Amino acid sequence: MSIEIERFDSDSRGRWNGLVERSPHSTPFHRYEALEVLAEDSSTELHPLVGFKGQEPVGILPVFGLSRGPISTAFSPPPDLKVSYLGPALLNFEKLKRRKGEQRHEGFIAACVEYLDAEWNPNFTQLRTGPWYEDPRPFGWNEFDVDIAYTYVVDLTPDPETLLKSFSSDARRNATNEVDADVEITIGSRRALTRIITQVTERHARQGESYKLAPETVAKLYERLGAERVRPYVCTVDGAFVGGVVTIEDDRTIYRWQGGAKPETDVPINDRLDWHIMTDAMDRGVDRYDLVGANNQRLCGYKAKFAPDLYTYYSIHHNTPGMGLVSRLYKQLR
Repeated sequence: MSIEIERFDSDSRGRWNGLVERSPHSTPFHRYEALEVLAEDSSTELHPLVGFKGQEPVGILPVFGLSRGPISTAFSPPPDLKVSYLGPALLNFEKLKRRKGEQRHEGFIAACVEYLDAEWNPNFTQLRTGPWYEDPRPFGWNEFDVDIAYTYVVDLTPDPETLLKSFSSDARRNATNEVDADVEITIGSRRALTRIITQVTERHARQGESYKLAPETVAKLYERLGAERVRPYVCTVDGAFVGGVVTIEDDRTIYRWQGGAKPETDVPINDRLDWHIMTDAMDRGVDRYDLVGANNQRLCGYKAKFAPDLYTYYSIHHNTPGMGLVSRLYKQLR
């Protein structure tokens, strides 16, 4: 029996979110409410694809279509919104033997590609998987190019004392030592999101770099996903805002999504922020802290202090003849 693809709509958001919660490969951005925000703020058309083998769901793949003149493109996630991962998330594979599981996986990806070719016919397709999706081979078998990328993930299952001992000496010192200032870390409100994202935008501007994520997009995610999933951690020194980190989470993983700009203070607030986020998540029973990215050599020096594990994820792309320039430009921009 072949894999059939069904495109869900907003009336099926409850069913979709149920599948997201069941898949070991999903992220908070796979939730239907997040997909709607990403589609709205990227001016794209959302295609929430679900694969079925008979009545059994085998995978989901949210795709965002964008047309400019004669050129049509497909993305997962959409560009410019600082979402690192999306792509496919599989279901009901754990109990299958390898041969049967791989056949079903390959059939699901082939069916999604066939759907997109028939319904959208993209000239250029770009996907980035999450770090929990481990096998991109079916895309290669469907004539996609696959590039490997990396992120750091901290295991939060040890007790706090054991975890802290695994850090570098300066990370331990910066995270816990007393300083000659009143340092406070709290979870802020919607207004705090704007302050954090504005600080990051200004930091990029000073470095001559582009940063297109608007505070309004983050605020929409906060409102629609809820304060239990989107958390603006704010640090003040002597009562003044100096920095923060916006996290996004599900029941398994908390993601260090945006923030952590270098503050204008001598207090090592980012080490304190990260340690506070980790211990706070441990108290809620979250197992992993994804530092979101281990590809920038300059930033790796900071993130590696927390003794993370190195995970891979995949950038997957395909272009029709004559679209190679578009593909190269997109990769440079990412």
